[in-house]
Amino acid sequence: MTYDPASEGARMSFTGRMSYGDYLDLDRILRAQHPLSQAHDEMLFIIQHQTSELWMKLALHEMDAAREAIGAGRLQPAFKMLTRVARIMEQLNSAWDVLRTMTPSEYTEFRESLGESSGFQSYQYRMIEFVAGNRNMAMIRPHEHRPEIAEALLAEAARPSLYDTVIARLRASGFQIAPRERLDEPHRPDPAARAAWAEIYRDPQRHWELYELAEKLVDFEDYFRRWRFNHVTTVKRIIGFKRGSGGTSGVSYLRRMLDVVLFPDLWELRTEL
Repeated sequence: MTYDPASEGARMSFTGRMSYGDYLDLDRILRAQHPLSQAHDEMLFIIQHQTSELWMKLALHEMDAAREAIGAGRLQPAFKMLTRVARIMEQLNSAWDVLRTMTPSEYTEFRESLGESSGFQSYQYRMIEFVAGNRNMAMIRPHEHRPEIAEALLAEAARPSLYDTVIARLRASGFQIAPRERLDEPHRPDPAARAAWAEIYRDPQRHWELYELAEKLVDFEDYFRRWRFNHVTTVKRIIGFKRGSGGTSGVSYLRRMLDVVLFPDLWELRTEL
């Protein structure tokens, strides 16, 4: 006989009730894809970037919560949040595998439809960098046509970053590290912070929570760097050394971004151990 889930109590009628699609607002999400060409692969391009933006939204949600938890001294919940951010970056990395199924000739069919739009203009990506501590104020300019976005980035640049909050936690634990004078600049290597981390890594049993916090940050940056690398190789595979649709130098610009380090102290100390 044909199986009927209602025989075991499953609800089959949702008139006047909230269904799965209602809860997730799927009608609006699934109607948000608007290809501008007849090219088959434009749908792949749109969905890949839309889903990436959704994952970035969750990453920001977790990073903000982790920063708050660390500031309050609640490191255990922060570990879970930072682990989730690293897994989100892993998910974003996997998305490149799907996009790489598109060939240069397939991308060429709809590239002109993009106009000057480019992932370079993703404000959520920029916000992830700003929250982590890589704050380049010049990167706000592509968002000045949207004052609410530019203002959000400016506000973020005026508050302690995730890493600033971590360093404050080290100070609260007795390490002598001066606060940064300029919050609106990228983190630069700090000998005092590097010395503190070296002490923590040399005696992890004594400083276990701070040691684990350091490794959570390194995990996040490790996956973040892989995302950047995958971005470079995917772009090179599809458009070679052409300029980006947003006017950047394309692969050359992305390669330059590979040299950006979010938490330099945590990477430099490894040479000293």
